[in-house]
Amino acid sequence: MPCSVIVGAFWGDEGKGKIISYLALKDNLDYCVRTGSVNAAHTVWVDGQKYALHMVPAAFVNPKCNLFIAAGANVHVAKFLEEVELTKVHNRIAIDQQASIIEEKHAIQDKASAVNKGIGTTGWGVGPAIEERVRRTAKLAKDIPELKPYMKDTITEINDGIDNGKKILLEGTQGFMLSLFLSGGYPYVTGRDTGASAIASEAGVGPTRVDDVIIVYKSFITRVGGGPLPGEITKEEAIKRGWFERAAGTGRDRRSAPFDFELAKKTAKINGATQAALTKLDVLFPECTGKRRYDELSAGAKQFIKEVEVRTGVPVTIIGTGPDALDIVDRRE
Repeated sequence: MPCSVIVGAFWGDEGKGKIISYLALKDNLDYCVRTGSVNAAHTVWVDGQKYALHMVPAAFVNPKCNLFIAAGANVHVAKFLEEVELTKVHNRIAIDQQASIIEEKHAIQDKASAVNKGIGTTGWGVGPAIEERVRRTAKLAKDIPELKPYMKDTITEINDGIDNGKKILLEGTQGFMLSLFLSGGYPYVTGRDTGASAIASEAGVGPTRVDDVIIVYKSFITRVGGGPLPGEITKEEAIKRGWFERAAGTGRDRRSAPFDFELAKKTAKINGATQAALTKLDVLFPECTGKRRYDELSAGAKQFIKEVEVRTGVPVTIIGTGPDALDIVDRRE
């Protein structure tokens, strides 16, 4: 802090929503800026209630945190308005006037595309919407009457906040291995870069103004849609291990694989990670469920954490041990 970036290490589903919600509460964030697009949801559990958010930043759990949709983001108007009602953040959320719009026609194009069916997109229309933006024919947020109450120059406010020492978190969406440019997984990727530098760029923050890059690992790997997944196990084996999941926003089955240390090291290096968050430790080590102190973790869990640190070169500072936002072991000073 004051300005940190949250980036997913793998193919999404790493638990970014949980980590963001914890930081919002623990560090008392002043601003949280959501980048990217509607895509898959960020899941937040608070007081036993589950939120699967496609547009509203996961830091909404802190009633004092101001919430922004970045200038580089793509806004699904109906989903945004629906989630504002759900989370009751009417008076503290804003959309940058330069953010672009996903229209219904984009979803229709997305779902009808044979290419996208093979890749396995979410079907929200993100790719076609980005295409229009690149062609400079897209509608912007400032063109939509329903969004007028939420318009703001977020770029100026974010940078002024950094100058004034405010605590700011830039919320990345999806995972780094879905990056259009950097993952090496083309064409089984999303329509934009999902790395830490791109997250800062979409928010209008220069690279020298970022203090920390927090890379989020899950204790095992999952992905939805097509494309390779090294070490992939069968659905039956995933169920047996307790790794089988369905996507919170789309309901699609997630494919599973064991934690990949070499991939974790590579993604940490490319993103310039300064620290790591490790989620779902309780799935690998059920005896750690709900623990909130490092000395309460089992020997096997501690060994796994140590191996992640040694093999990636990044300190694991935040460890998820359950679904609730506060089911965290915080090793930060």
